[in-house]
Amino acid sequence: MFEGTLRLFPIWLAAALLMVPVSLAVAQDADGLGDLKLPGMSNYAPPKSDAPLAAGSSGAITLSAQLTDKGADITRGIVWRIFRPDPTGDGKLPMVASAHGGSAVFQLEPGSYLVHASYGRAGATKRITVGKDAKRESLVLDAGGLKLDAVLSGGVRIPPKKLRFSIYEGQAEANHDRALIIPDVEPNSVVRLNAGVYHVVSTYGSVNAVIRSDIRVEAGKLTEAAVEHRAAEMTMKLVREPGGEAIADTSWSLLNESGDPIQETVGAFASMVLAEGDYTIIAKNRDRIYQKDFTVVAGQNQEIQVLATEASAIDPQEGAD
Repeated sequence: MFEGTLRLFPIWLAAALLMVPVSLAVAQDADGLGDLKLPGMSNYAPPKSDAPLAAGSSGAITLSAQLTDKGADITRGIVWRIFRPDPTGDGKLPMVASAHGGSAVFQLEPGSYLVHASYGRAGATKRITVGKDAKRESLVLDAGGLKLDAVLSGGVRIPPKKLRFSIYEGQAEANHDRALIIPDVEPNSVVRLNAGVYHVVSTYGSVNAVIRSDIRVEAGKLTEAAVEHRAAEMTMKLVREPGGEAIADTSWSLLNESGDPIQETVGAFASMVLAEGDYTIIAKNRDRIYQKDFTVVAGQNQEIQVLATEASAIDPQEGAD
């Protein structure tokens, strides 16, 4: 479906890129629709039926979509929605027909309509005019695909279940926030997006192993991007002697190098993915508190044993949380 493949290996930091994502508003402006102040395409009145309007005085119109100008027709995966251009009293556009698949043929009463084509997260809007004679209209989505993955130092693969991506708009708002487009994207899944630059956040585990990158999606191409996480999986346990059994009913608090708490959990084991750096782990069992400093080295999974001895015990009055 995509004309080519772009590979980006690895991505370390967000790069300053020039292009911003093509949004629905941009597509409307390109079609001269910007002055209509249309509500979002999720804000419409659904039709009573998805079936095309009955023939009679209606005209047939065939709709097709392409990823790029002069590209091949997309044969599947498109959601077509056709709206009357005038909002109703509640501000919603009345939808008169819809279809799923590739190219589609609709029987519509003569008049003006707005057509919206969705292909994954990519989409385009166009004004069409229907008469009694059959005609064809095509929409250029200006879209491509994005496939994301991540590795550890040395190219070690990360278990897919512990890895997730979130895709944001490439351009930040005035308050420096970015609009979230798609959360919880699984690795190696293809996401269809309008051409442009997107801000991608890769999260390994659930604590602080996070990598941010700006990635450009090109129309008609599949962009494959892999980031490198400098992190490791750590398992902490409280023992009475080296190599001993983990003590149950232990409360754990993890502090970063600055002494700020970043994770709390309860159990015989505390397992988590951490970005490389220095940490302090505090274990509380019954009325005793123990602590240990340790260092996370990228790509080196470790088991940290906290000894339940007087040497590692701390005075609760010192304020350890």
